Amino acid sequence: MPSLFRLAMPLAFAVLASLPALAEDAPRYNQVSLRAEASREVAHDLMRVTLYSEAQHKDSGQLASDITRSLNAAVERARQVAGVTVSLGSRNSYPVYDDQGRRIVAWRERAELRLESADFAALSQLSAELLGELKIGDMRFAIADATRQKGEDELLQEAVKAFGERAKLATRALGGSGYKLVSLNLNSAGITPPPFPRAAMAMKSMDREAGVPAQEIEAGSSQVSVSADGVIEVQMP
Repeated sequence: MPSLFRLAMPLAFAVLASLPALAEDAPRYNQVSLRAEASREVAHDLMRVTLYSEAQHKDSGQLASDITRSLNAAVERARQVAGVTVSLGSRNSYPVYDDQGRRIVAWRERAELRLESADFAALSQLSAELLGELKIGDMRFAIADATRQKGEDELLQEAVKAFGERAKLATRALGGSGYKLVSLNLNSAGITPPPFPRAAMAMKSMDREAGVPAQEIEAGSSQVSVSADGVIEVQMP
């Protein structure tokens, strides 16, 4: 076999092997980027309250003991309420200096207790009772994970359907006979409102008056949405 022919064969095979890659890299025309979104208001079904114990004492050991005793009593009381999840939050202490900032005159410590429940009335009443020993730091509402997942699953179908309608609309506007889906990305998002300062302030006032009933709670809602971002290729007649 002539040497020139032997050299040409590998070159021909190399060119043929590269054809699929060249086809993939070839420019694609009539592509359109589209976005569709489906959203709804979902009622909050989870209440979270953060209570804290804070005190100051010259003896750091005595201070830590007092804080621990206060928290343990609150935890024991909270565990007696069905449907309430109890957990400890952050705990920290720091020195308090004299006016010249040279000598430590006392220690200050703060420790948090976090409560969570789907039973707003029970948690509100429990929080009011614990305000005899603790103070409220934060109260907020949220959507439970299972509720959010269910809402997102329903919205996903709506978002995909809305994307398909927009794809058909874009195809007709361009005079196409149909379209192919090139890519599609689905993303979920939720907007959670900030804590409710009025409710927190009202619960703080219970600390001053014994026997005050738990406050009426209005949990509100958050917007949950699912977006569909994708690219279609319009087929021209």
